[in-house]
Amino acid sequence: MSIDTISPPSLHNHERQLASNDWQHGQVELQCVEKWQETHDVFSYRFQGIDPVKFQFKPGQFLTFNMDIDGKKVYRSYTISSSPSRPYSIVVTVKCIEGGRVSNYLAESLNVGDTIDASGPDGVFNLVDIKADKYLFLSAGSGITPMFSMSRWLTDTQVGADIAFLNCAKSPDDLIFRTELDAIRFNNSAFNLSYILESGAERLPQGLGCGEGRINAEQLSRLVEDYQQRTIFVCGPEPFMKGVESLLESLNFDMSRYHYESFGTESSQVEEAVITENDNAATGFMLRIGDNSRVMGQNETLLEGIEAEGLPIIAACRAGVCGACKCKVIEGETESSSEMTLTPDEIAQGYVLACSTKLKSDVLLQL
Repeated sequence: MSIDTISPPSLHNHERQLASNDWQHGQVELQCVEKWQETHDVFSYRFQGIDPVKFQFKPGQFLTFNMDIDGKKVYRSYTISSSPSRPYSIVVTVKCIEGGRVSNYLAESLNVGDTIDASGPDGVFNLVDIKADKYLFLSAGSGITPMFSMSRWLTDTQVGADIAFLNCAKSPDDLIFRTELDAIRFNNSAFNLSYILESGAERLPQGLGCGEGRINAEQLSRLVEDYQQRTIFVCGPEPFMKGVESLLESLNFDMSRYHYESFGTESSQVEEAVITENDNAATGFMLRIGDNSRVMGQNETLLEGIEAEGLPIIAACRAGVCGACKCKVIEGETESSSEMTLTPDEIAQGYVLACSTKLKSDVLLQL
């Protein structure tokens, strides 16, 4: 698929690049220098620093945007889809979610020349912290973004890694980075690219490994025969992640070589307006934060309770991945579905991720 470029690429300014400072972590003001459409509902945005910077990050990490939308402060985390081997700009690729506040704001309102505040980089789902000689990248939907960054970095740096990349999508029209992945495949003999599509697999070029339907044991074994010898990185929507994990466990894969990052559903104005009777039903458990208190609904997370009280908290990924919503339980019992970014010491001290934690008793919380 040809890329629809909304604006021409910015011209290189060699003096600006030579004067660049390294950006390794912290706040940075970015300017959008290019915006283009990957698929019907996916856009990529290229940024440079307002002050010249070289972006240093680990392939697979994300950054967090800090925006004002309709008078409200909003934080969202997005994986960096570009590679640190090309450090003078940074790219994020975002899928528009129906009713999604931020993804649609970026697609409709962020233009070339606009600025945005960001922080980071963050994330342990990367090739520096998890090393291997043979990789299998399994992705679905916009979960392809960290895998693309990793693939480009491994190819650019010519480290000699053996890469199998299996990408799942609805149809050929929904394949993100198709042109760029084809280029990597032609330029890197150690890069084996294949696809599983829900429909339309016959439209892919001859000679390209492909399957139709959903990923299963037969398709995995046929497309990546030596998957049992590889370190596997997986990223995509939650149902895809759970399906892959169950599949690998059923195949007796060594799960110590299984690494994942989940892309949670973006909160939206539509979702926020839809509250069911069950959601409103009180658990009887009280959440106390300083002078604020709230009886929690049975399906509410700590994050939802904190936001309902109008208290300040950064909620970037809302999926238990970024760690931005870390807070401390002083008293009471909770249940968490993710502790991904917390250290054993932090867990022992009572820290939890607000987006992934619900009450099991009355709780006193410290932000």
